[in-house]
Amino acid sequence: DPDSGDNGLLLYSLVNHQTNEFDIDENTGQIFTVSVAGKVGTFNLEVQATDQGGKGLTARTNVNVIVDSSSSNNIVVLVLNQKINVVEKSINEVERVIEDILAWNIYIVDVYSNEFQSRTTESTDVTYVKIIAVDEANEEIPAEDVKRKLREQKANIEKELEKVFSTTVTAAVEEPSADSTSPELVATIVLSVLLACTLIAFLVYVVISIKRKRY
Repeated sequence: DPDSGDNGLLLYSLVNHQTNEFDIDENTGQIFTVSVAGKVGTFNLEVQATDQGGKGLTARTNVNVIVDSSSSNNIVVLVLNQKINVVEKSINEVERVIEDILAWNIYIVDVYSNEFQSRTTESTDVTYVKIIAVDEANEEIPAEDVKRKLREQKANIEKELEKVFSTTVTAAVEEPSADSTSPELVATIVLSVLLACTLIAFLVYVVISIKRKRY
């Protein structure tokens, strides 16, 4: 600001302080998060700059803040019987269909053709679509609620996706395999084995020490 004195300094603020998720440094204009836990999507903020003198000019601008959802615990995987290149070409329509039927905002986090090679272009007829659902307040919908609604609306989703892909479509919710072992369980097993080995080694040491004392 070319003005001198107080009118040459600017104060920044969020107009009407629209959200509780963000705040702004009034001196620098830097926007920072207050609490975005469990929230994803695009937040539209209106920022105002005002001369500190209080009688100067003001200006406003819109700022879009995108909160990434890739690390969310509420990601659900939808399995489609379509090639990945076919799904990727129509990904916007897929997102629209799911949004319209579930009546939630849907974000597609990733699309891949098998569990181990993300973004692969292999010709398998199975494609995995990672999605996350949020409500109007950008609060994440719990994964179990999303899965339940996907199952309830399975027939409607498949019917609408058939219009998108012009072929028969099956859409299923991926479930963890029954024999999968959680990292926590693996860690518990490893620690238990180490503890058992340590205990055995200690007992052997005690036995050897006793025998040596006898002789």
